[in-house]
Amino acid sequence: KLKSFLRPKLQGLARNKGISFVPIDQSRPLSDQGPFDIVLHKMTGREWHQILEEYRQTHPKVLVLDPPDAIQHLHNRQSMLQCVADMNLFESYGKVGVPRQLVIKRDTSSIPDFVAEAGLRLPLVAKPFVNDGSEKSHELSLAYDQYSLQKLEPPLVLQEFVNHGGVLFKVFIVGEAIKVVRRFSLPDVTIRELSTYVGVYQFPRVSCAAACADDADLDSSVADMFMVGSNLSLLWGLRLFNLDIIREHGTRDHFYVLDINYFPGYGKMPRYEQIFTDFILNLMKNQ
Repeated sequence: KLKSFLRPKLQGLARNKGISFVPIDQSRPLSDQGPFDIVLHKMTGREWHQILEEYRQTHPKVLVLDPPDAIQHLHNRQSMLQCVADMNLFESYGKVGVPRQLVIKRDTSSIPDFVAEAGLRLPLVAKPFVNDGSEKSHELSLAYDQYSLQKLEPPLVLQEFVNHGGVLFKVFIVGEAIKVVRRFSLPDVTIRELSTYVGVYQFPRVSCAAACADDADLDSSVADMFMVGSNLSLLWGLRLFNLDIIREHGTRDHFYVLDINYFPGYGKMPRYEQIFTDFILNLMKNQ
């Protein structure tokens, strides 16, 4: 994250606005460092969260981005998408839902039976259950047949694959600023391909070209994704996250939220340096 986020352009722009990024020394107590106006972090683990909670109690004027209790919603892919489903966005903003999914925590040999009982249709996207921001947590596989399901390694989440024209919308949230970026995604799967392919195909972190989707380039249905991101921000109290959203192929307004990530790769968002600098300045202005 240091390499992809704290780039020279961001640090230079921030410095000109009076903002300094000071590294935290993890070998020393956090309360002995500073003084800080904001603690910006992308760390997981119970010990670190306990440190942050104690720091927030003893330093109530320091902003922690984001608070551990707010990030808790995104720790696993079951709870994060359940929150989206519970918001009843289906009627509010077009047809916004989540893919049908199944959590598998153990017993690899029984996965085909669990899938059959749940009535999930192949192919299925397999993702790690824990979403901790690591490279491994972003790896995904596509299982085409029942036999290949037994090769998967729990704990994981299985999601029905939805044809989406090979396009993914990444909705970046930075405070009140929301930016949508179109990216290439996995290609559609035809009935013929489904009957031909066997096995599990692994995609260790898909590297995709990206293009910024400015407001003028979006039709009204995609623009509603701004409202989805805003509502989740208010619900969870998160300021820094993104949503991965697809639109079902052949439809205009049927969307699925696939993933939600805390402190995502903002370096892939156009003009992130200016957006993030303005965000920090507004936080301090409203303190």
